Amino acid sequence: MYRRIRDLREDHDLFQKDIAAYLQCSQVSYSHYELGKRDIPTDVLIKLASFYHTSTDYLLGLTDVREPYARAR
Repeated sequence: MYRRIRDLREDHDLFQKDIAAYLQCSQVSYSHYELGKRDIPTDVLIKLASFYHTSTDYLLGLTDVREPYARAR
């Protein structure tokens, strides 16, 4: 999971401080998420999935499909 959030950030040419600002946390806190030093809270995981237009399952490594799931009606 930690590798995926770093790879997505780098694929979008963003810095840790950019994502930290979006998540309203410090760059150090976000860095700890990427390094696996701190578990990612559920609300942060959902925000990251939304930001990158992917699913939480992709971020968690449960699937290799990057596209988000269709929303239930």
